[in-house]
Amino acid sequence: MRPDLRPIVLALLLAGCASSPPLASRPGLAVVTASALPTPEAHDITVAQRPYLVGPFDRLTIDVLGVTELSQREVQVDSAGTIAFPLAGQLPVAGMTAQEVAVSLAARLSEKYLRDPQVSVTVKQTGNQVVTVEGEVKKPGLFPVVGRMTLLQAMALAGGTTDLAKLDDVVLFREVKGERYAALYNLSAIRHGVYADPELFANDTVVVGDSKARRLFKDILTITPLLTAPVLVLDRLGTP
Repeated sequence: MRPDLRPIVLALLLAGCASSPPLASRPGLAVVTASALPTPEAHDITVAQRPYLVGPFDRLTIDVLGVTELSQREVQVDSAGTIAFPLAGQLPVAGMTAQEVAVSLAARLSEKYLRDPQVSVTVKQTGNQVVTVEGEVKKPGLFPVVGRMTLLQAMALAGGTTDLAKLDDVVLFREVKGERYAALYNLSAIRHGVYADPELFANDTVVVGDSKARRLFKDILTITPLLTAPVLVLDRLGTP
């Protein structure tokens, strides 16, 4: 006779339902209520204390003084960090400042075609202003902040949450004026309109926690597939 494993399953699931440790302040990290999370200032997003470095998917405006055909040209940095420019060909620019790109381009143009070209480069649109989404989402990664972005929009870009996600354990990290903050959100409550969908900013990091009960359920179901009915009921009770 097959032994009754339901008490073991119940014990394991209840153990997995133990809540995750709450966020705690520590040196360099201030924990605040979600409504108190401050809005970054301009220098927090653009990192004004160091020069902006050109990266993949940035759009640049390039001018060569006195050469109409090479003036007000817009180019986009490709995924490999290079640009293509008339008479200069392919030019690696990733990791350079706009001024360094101008110097490098002028040097390339002066090799064969122009004498002492005066080149100016400006960053028209950045592809490096991103938010990081990780944890229990289907497609974790870096996502560009184009216009206004909210937490739910970031979740959609990340493909939504996995079946192991703990929806009341979504943490947003943000740095403002050199101080790091963390706020805890309940994604299910936001989806149901209990409170507003918080806005995200460049350099934010979102981490979606996992449900230990669901992870145990998934493992147990693999080991004991014949216990479908009682495990499904217990899993429903353990849903965040």
